[in-house]
Amino acid sequence: MPVDIDVTPHLAAVDDVLTAPGGTDGAALVAVPVRRPRLQDEDAGWDAVTGIGTAALGQAIGLTVAEVVTAYGLSGKPGEAVKVAARTADGVVRLVLLGLGDGTEADLRRAGAALARQVDEGATALAALPDDTDTDPFVEGVLLGGYKFALRGRDDHDDSDHGIKGRRSVRLLTSAGSPAQRAGVIAAAVSLARDLVNTPSDVKTPAWLADQAVAAAGRSALAVRVRDEAELAAEGFGGLLAVGSGSVHPPRLIELSYQPEGARDHVVLIGKGITFDSGGLSLKPNEAMKAMKTDMAGGAAVIGVLSALAALAVPVRVTGLIGAAENLPSGSAMRPGDVITSYGGRTVEVLNTDAEGRLVLADLLGYAATLDPGTTVDLATLTGAVRVALGGQIGALYASADDLAADLTAAGRAVGERLWRMPLPEDYGTALTSVTADLAHVPSAMNGARNGQAGSIVAALFLREFTGGRRWAHLDIAGPSRSGSDDGELTKGGTGFGTRLLLRWLAPGPESEPAE
Repeated sequence: MPVDIDVTPHLAAVDDVLTAPGGTDGAALVAVPVRRPRLQDEDAGWDAVTGIGTAALGQAIGLTVAEVVTAYGLSGKPGEAVKVAARTADGVVRLVLLGLGDGTEADLRRAGAALARQVDEGATALAALPDDTDTDPFVEGVLLGGYKFALRGRDDHDDSDHGIKGRRSVRLLTSAGSPAQRAGVIAAAVSLARDLVNTPSDVKTPAWLADQAVAAAGRSALAVRVRDEAELAAEGFGGLLAVGSGSVHPPRLIELSYQPEGARDHVVLIGKGITFDSGGLSLKPNEAMKAMKTDMAGGAAVIGVLSALAALAVPVRVTGLIGAAENLPSGSAMRPGDVITSYGGRTVEVLNTDAEGRLVLADLLGYAATLDPGTTVDLATLTGAVRVALGGQIGALYASADDLAADLTAAGRAVGERLWRMPLPEDYGTALTSVTADLAHVPSAMNGARNGQAGSIVAALFLREFTGGRRWAHLDIAGPSRSGSDDGELTKGGTGFGTRLLLRWLAPGPESEPAE
């Protein structure tokens, strides 16, 4: 499903919009910027604050700059949106004084998202930006803040290319050129990831998720292979099969491949794709299950990233692996105490069927090692412990190399998807000792583990066992993968966390600064 808002260029000056007949071109909303630093400068005129001529604005709203600032307490903080009535040559419109903050990427994304939420269904807004503004993050904010999820087939959809009735639009006032092509590609990738996460699990079976990946591959010039349960059994994917064994919807392994000519490196991205997690026989409480349609957020991010690579001309070969399964209890489900054989032959003692994600990732990491990548990165809504440690807005980062950790952290900081590097202490690994298998997959008093083990750290140590000593990073995104409310460029529900981060890492863009 596409983003619910269009952003297109509009060749006009702001003064003309406010004063010339036909200037609004049917728009019901005109947004003009307010930049924070200028408001404290008594010598700065309205031109310096907004980029709009004093006379034109005064004519439109009938107030001086000082009166507007005082009356509305304007601060210029990012996302601040104050609406006033304005009289133009075409009639009365709503004028939004939109705070741009200091003009950083983060400020511009928040401002763009705030504007998107001011645009009514089926309406058009005109937006002015100062000439020295980087339009990419602003457009990205508009598109991400304007995201709305709706199932196909509902009354709020039609058969048009966009599929959403009453589609909103934002036109950027510009002197020439198309705004922010890159931002549109990235926002579409995030929108795809969010759609996959937000789809309810009665629709989102492993086979359905595989079908969506195949469709994305067709749109994005990707090679794709989907392994069914018979192929998984034949090739030894014991973890994925065990996790999916309790469901009538069998598991799938989705493999997406992007291989540009002259690729300088090979990266494997791995995503956990648990389309619903009941906990299996180690059943979750009802409240804990309600959000478990989002337990495939890592896999959704990987599909989103792969969908954008060709459009961004990323010069790196990328393989995406998504292990899709439904973790349900039944007479055929895996049991606590079972010993399974992961891809590559290592045996694992299952002590809690609700720690299923690491069993799937173990298979995929083992398989990834056979593809001879330069770097492997996995993303997973893996542990509740990480939410306790880092809350709902920061992902945990584990990495085998300092430079890899620094690059991923810098990419996340640039796009507003924050990571915090966590340790991999060797002595914590003793919690995974098993007397019946090569290792246990969770700490337990049965295997001599001490109380109070760090759940996210021990999970990462378990995953590291299957990397073959290769360059690797693990992102535990259980916290930031979903949002409880609209906040800046985030919308309530699935956030697509990791999509923008990995695209910035793989395709920094000419304007990006090197990692610190």
